[in-house]
Amino acid sequence: MEPTKSKSTNKKQAKVVVDYGKVPPQSIELEEAVLGALMIDNTAIDKVVDILSADCFYKDTHQTIYKSITELYGSRSPIDMHTVTEQLRKNGDLEIVGGPYAIAMLTAKVASAAHILFHAQIIAQKFMARELITISTEVQTKAFEENTDVDDLMQEAEGRIFELSQKRQKKGVTQIDPIIDEALARLNKAASQTDGLSGISSGFHALDKITSGWQKSDLVIIAARPAMGKTAFVLSMAKNMAVDYNIPVAIFSLEMSNVQLVNRLIVNVCEIPGEKIKSGQLEPHEWAQLDVKIKKLEGAPIYIDDTPSLSILEFQTKARRLKEEHDVQVIFIDYLQLMNASGMKFQSREQEVSTISRSLKGLAKELDIPIIALSQLNRNVENRGQGSEGKKPQLSDLRESGAIEQDADMVCFIHRPDYYKIYEDPNTQKDLRGVAQIIIAKHRNGATGEIDLIFKREYARFMNEEDTVDPFATLGSKLNNTPLPSYSNYNLPPQENDGPPF
Repeated sequence: MEPTKSKSTNKKQAKVVVDYGKVPPQSIELEEAVLGALMIDNTAIDKVVDILSADCFYKDTHQTIYKSITELYGSRSPIDMHTVTEQLRKNGDLEIVGGPYAIAMLTAKVASAAHILFHAQIIAQKFMARELITISTEVQTKAFEENTDVDDLMQEAEGRIFELSQKRQKKGVTQIDPIIDEALARLNKAASQTDGLSGISSGFHALDKITSGWQKSDLVIIAARPAMGKTAFVLSMAKNMAVDYNIPVAIFSLEMSNVQLVNRLIVNVCEIPGEKIKSGQLEPHEWAQLDVKIKKLEGAPIYIDDTPSLSILEFQTKARRLKEEHDVQVIFIDYLQLMNASGMKFQSREQEVSTISRSLKGLAKELDIPIIALSQLNRNVENRGQGSEGKKPQLSDLRESGAIEQDADMVCFIHRPDYYKIYEDPNTQKDLRGVAQIIIAKHRNGATGEIDLIFKREYARFMNEEDTVDPFATLGSKLNNTPLPSYSNYNLPPQENDGPPF
């Protein structure tokens, strides 16, 4: 039928309006071909059962027939024209789909199941297109309503699209040969490293010795109670990677603004107390120190996103873009419990956190990089008995979801005994003041254990135990033969004997 056309009577601005009817994306012929092929080849169901669900079929009768086929498959019964007819009769659906004649006609329309996989993939694509149309139409309708909260609507749209994308992310089986090639390539690369690391160095030698570096595709959870220095630990690692090794890293800060985060990096790198950076009350020699050391941060491949209440869908989008545009090798999240799976409905917060942790692990595999997420611990640590061992975190202390432990390839805890006024190890009599213990409680592909680092609270900085060199020595040696920078940029009054006390 020809589309209707209407012309305006205005001769100067004539326009033609064409009205086309639209049918949702579908292919009835391919649906019939797939159902028919399933009934003439008893093994064809193995090829499509992980691609198609009943909802993928456009016609209701086809959905009903496919449900009966999957029921037979689940009970390990033969699948053919007669068994499907009997299963439909048993379910009370035979007459609804057109009786035995309709089933017989489906098998008559195909000669073999040779192309069933290709046909099934097309049907699945049509289904995804219909779902996207449904979501966009509902969002459009709600957007026209005057009382709609736009932020809530965006979260709902993000959540529904995320759920749809999760259904689509399925990976096929790979024959072992190319996987062996990749494994050998990684092994040879690790063998060529003088430090013996197969992953990305954290900059902490004792930790790298256990982990062999942060491994590609791993989800690493670093958990601790408040005030243990989680963010400082992540920033120390980010500084080690980006500044010392020039490795691109991304930091998603859900708690602090980007300026607050950079201020803590300045404290870490320049070794100036945080209170002075916050207040701006620096001594003249500290301005000189800042001027020299901050150059380490300038140009560093550190990318910061401080979007509050970040949804997992938005995070995935940004992470993929960072990987594509800047080839980031590590992503840090501060911290996991502040993320959300907006737009999706959950019976509990634990279920939502489970979805988030599962998605993070999936993204780490997709991008083939380590994702390191900070996590809070519950109050069980505080309620346990005194003593260094009693205050050490355990896997059961992970807050809100046991799925975090399940999804993570590695779970590390930060424990500072002196926070609990424990100043000496009862077994070794080691001085524990300023010591931070990194406890590797779960390691899917390696050993567990504990290592000690030094925590410089005033600089929000974690250090190797062997790094006992005066932190100002290097800067002092540089400045001994270098003219001091002018203080005129800092609006300070001129002072005599104003050099840095190195």
